[in-house]
Amino acid sequence: MKIYSALQIGEYHLNHCEDYLFIGEIGNDKLLCAVMDGCTMGTDSYFISTLTGKLLRKIVKEKRYKEFYNLESPIDNEHYLKSIIKELFIELTIVKNQLMLDQKELLTTLIILLVDKKENYGTLLAVGDGLVSINGQITEFDQDNKPDYLGFHLSKDFETWYSLQKQIIKFNEIQDISIATDGIFMFAPVKKTDTSDTIDPIDFLLNDKTNKENEEMLALKLKQLEHHYGLKPTDDFAMIRLIKSNI
Repeated sequence: MKIYSALQIGEYHLNHCEDYLFIGEIGNDKLLCAVMDGCTMGTDSYFISTLTGKLLRKIVKEKRYKEFYNLESPIDNEHYLKSIIKELFIELTIVKNQLMLDQKELLTTLIILLVDKKENYGTLLAVGDGLVSINGQITEFDQDNKPDYLGFHLSKDFETWYSLQKQIIKFNEIQDISIATDGIFMFAPVKKTDTSDTIDPIDFLLNDKTNKENEEMLALKLKQLEHHYGLKPTDDFAMIRLIKSNI
C-alpha cells in the first residue's frame, strides 16, 4: 500500500496553518490516519489540531508496544478505532486540565481512519467537516459552516457521545482511499498562468494516479495546480491518500 500526504497553509492565512495530519503504523497490519482542522474562530487553533496529532502519535506508539508484547486482546477494527478515540478523549482532557485550556482553545475537527491491511478492511469516523473518498465514492461532510468540534464533547460521557455518532463509514475493499479537510473545496485562481486549460482540483487530487510511484505525489499535484493552472487552496488544507500497490 502506498501512502501519500499533503499539508499546506491557505493562501489567505498569514501566520499559521491550522490543519494537521498524522499517519502511524500499529504492528504490521494496522494503519491509522487522521486529518485535523482547527477552527479559525477559535484561539490558537493551530495548537489543538497539532496537539491532537501528537496525542494520536503517543497512543499509536503505546498500541504498537502492547501489540508487540501481546498485552491486548484482539478486537475487531471498529472497536479498535473506538478504543483509540476514547484514549484520545482521555489524553485531551488531561492536557485541558493541566494547561487550564478553555473550550475556544480545543476546537478542531477530526477525520480518523483505521485500516486493517491484512483483512483489507477500514473504519472511519468524521467529527466535523471534511471529505472522504472510498474507491471513487465521495462523501462530503458539510455542517453549514457550523462544524462539530472535539472540544465541544470532552466533558461528556464518552460512550453516550460515541453512540450518537452518525459520520461513521465502514468498507471492505481498499483500492484508493482519501481523507481531507474542507480546504480541498477552497481551491481558487490566485495567479495568472499561460494556459487556458481548466481542471477540477478535487478530482485531480482524489483520482489521478500520475506519479503514484513517487511518495511526493500529492505535493507534485499541488505544484502543478499552482504553477500550471494558477490554483491554490485559500483555506488550510490537509490530505492523506492510500493506493493499493497493485493498481
